[in-house]
Amino acid sequence: MTIRVAIVDDEPLAVERMRRLLEEEPDIQVVAECSNGAEAVAAIRNQAPDLVFLDVQMPGLDGFGVVEQVGPEAMPATIFATAFDEHALQAFDASALDYLLKPFDPDRFARALDRARRFLRHQNREELEAKLTSMLGGLNRTRRYLDRFVVRYGRRIIFVDPAEVDRIEANGNYASIHIGKQVHLLREAISRLEEQLDPAAFVRIHRSHIIAVDRVRQLESVLQGEYVVTLKDGTRLTSSRTYRERLEQAVGI
Repeated sequence: MTIRVAIVDDEPLAVERMRRLLEEEPDIQVVAECSNGAEAVAAIRNQAPDLVFLDVQMPGLDGFGVVEQVGPEAMPATIFATAFDEHALQAFDASALDYLLKPFDPDRFARALDRARRFLRHQNREELEAKLTSMLGGLNRTRRYLDRFVVRYGRRIIFVDPAEVDRIEANGNYASIHIGKQVHLLREAISRLEEQLDPAAFVRIHRSHIIAVDRVRQLESVLQGEYVVTLKDGTRLTSSRTYRERLEQAVGI
């Protein structure tokens, strides 16, 4: 039996390490390598792998978000990978198959893979679906995204509701929050903000731009892999190829 595998991790070295370990296994075929959650969702839907090695911590759509978007009923057997114990234990106790705590060693990787083989020989889809559904229920009760931006102007502190924000633009190590014609400067890197924002409400389209999904009026395909994104206030931004799938996933195309 050939096991078709997808590797999902935003760290290139982690992907390379998993690939090398899997190449030593004669019954394994790597059918997809994904660097973010949006790519993972597309690969799982299009390639239908038997097994997924899924990183938990990824900017934008994280590993649990991938499970949520694919749906427990369609999710393959999943081995979570994480650098943080609390996430690993949460995944292992409440979810599908096994977990790898980074940095993992070859013996631990081999044990997780053997467990996957046993599961795939005697699949119980109902049990797998029930565990993933339970996991998502627990996450939805505990997961908290950023519920306000805290902007400081000298002695004044302004609180901004994320629902009011049209877009966020990188400004060196800071970020500019755009609300209509108002612009607030936040002392936070855009990459850090991306990790804290609800991926259902915001999507990164470029290394310098995050937009509110419900502010998108129009997409125009230009160069291969790029879009000109027009927001409801008339702002036009060009997305980059790196974030194409995230954008398409966010707007439902």
